[in-house]
Amino acid sequence: MSAIRHALNTKRDDDFAAWYQEVIAAADMAEESGVRGCMIIKPWGYGIWERMQRLLDDRIKAAGVQNAYFPLFIPLKNFEREAEHVDGFAKEMAVVTHHRLIADGEGGLIPDPEAKLEEPLVVRPTSETIIGDAMSRWIQSWRDLPLRLNQWANVVRWEMRTRMFLRTSEFLWQEGHSAHATAEEAQEETMMALEMYRAFAEEDVALPVIAGEKPENERFPGAVETWSIEAMMQDGKALQAGTSHYLGTNFAHAANIKYQSDAGRETLAHTVSWGVSTRMVGGLIMVHGDDDGLRVPPALAPFQVVILPMLRDKPEDEALLAYCDTLRAAISGQSALGEPVRVLLDNRPGKAAAKRWDWVRKGAPVIIEVGGRDMENGVVSLLRRDALWNTESGKPAFQNPDRDLCAQTIPTILADMQNGLLVEARERREANIRRDVSDIDTLAEHFSREAKYPGWVEVQWAKPTGEALEKVVERLKELRLTLRNVPMHAPPADGPCIFTGEPAVERVFVARAY
Repeated sequence: MSAIRHALNTKRDDDFAAWYQEVIAAADMAEESGVRGCMIIKPWGYGIWERMQRLLDDRIKAAGVQNAYFPLFIPLKNFEREAEHVDGFAKEMAVVTHHRLIADGEGGLIPDPEAKLEEPLVVRPTSETIIGDAMSRWIQSWRDLPLRLNQWANVVRWEMRTRMFLRTSEFLWQEGHSAHATAEEAQEETMMALEMYRAFAEEDVALPVIAGEKPENERFPGAVETWSIEAMMQDGKALQAGTSHYLGTNFAHAANIKYQSDAGRETLAHTVSWGVSTRMVGGLIMVHGDDDGLRVPPALAPFQVVILPMLRDKPEDEALLAYCDTLRAAISGQSALGEPVRVLLDNRPGKAAAKRWDWVRKGAPVIIEVGGRDMENGVVSLLRRDALWNTESGKPAFQNPDRDLCAQTIPTILADMQNGLLVEARERREANIRRDVSDIDTLAEHFSREAKYPGWVEVQWAKPTGEALEKVVERLKELRLTLRNVPMHAPPADGPCIFTGEPAVERVFVARAY
């Protein structure tokens, strides 16, 4: 068995954080912008986000939700109505106070004292307050309900510690907002969004997630209930990949979202909000990446198949390009995962091997090289990104199918790869969940042991509140742990809570998290 020379300098097992940053750079996904906490998303990274947008937007519209857009700037008074909500975001808000700059006399610019705004404007950290303000105007009668909206937008939360895609001061997302006549309808909407996120994560991102309710201390500011999908990264940490919040009448009361019921009574609406962001791209990297770079699930790959002609700047290149273009047309005429196959014929100048490794690092699902000898024999050299290496030889595991047969088999390869990535990630997650911890000392020992990546622990939970919950959170903070969520389909609790000793009422996941 020969040693494999991987495409990245940093291995996951050596330094996961450094590996993550190298994947982003090597896959040409994003770069620092010069503004702290803000990133430039490059075409390949943005192409993956566009695919996420497309597939999730299709699900949102299929659920009957309409897209709209609301302003980036929100009057401060909107936030002042909702004290609990503001308290949750106050330290992260970016505020605009002036509308003009003037020269400072020393070659620089300063805010013009004469251009101070009458009221500061908050740069959108989330849109509950401004959308609630609009809903208060749009909703008059029970006939106007439910009102179900979604917007694709950017938001700003002034983060102290940033990491590209995972936690940035500006990020992209969708945020759904709805108003309903009853608590039951609003809670149904909350669960609809949660299930939509679960299906999107698993079916499109190949990201296995656990759906469940967040403990009280992890709720969205001002929410009655917060539900999440949680995913395990390859280093065993948890990533909150999407959230759905039942807001009760809290925001409706603050924004005066009232309607006249069919009985003629003025009634507060029940509201819901839900969101998924570019953090999902970070999750994709940390779940599917390997020591050669990114591996993009075929459903999300901007190009699912990349064809690389081995050009030599000679007259015979014309025939080779024609051969490859016939292959491109045959593959793009196929359908995989419900859509036409996305194919790129990469005829840029340069050596095919160098371009191959470029696409390996980017994570293109299928890479096809074609040289003069392949053309003479009517074949191609095909490389699957999920089965990159021949472990015996230490060389890339090329297959050499007939050109026409290759086009016919691409849909099967892509479907197999999409499912295989999900299965691989799910098996890894389940192998790294421990369910036999029955006391806090064992929990502490588990997360302090030599193993680099201790995974998650599912424990019995009495659902403490108030001071009792604060003590639990403080103890977990000492251990650098957080409560993730209460899984929806866990077995019933059957023992004492490991934190309080009281009879448990449910189970909850404990983990280190991003």
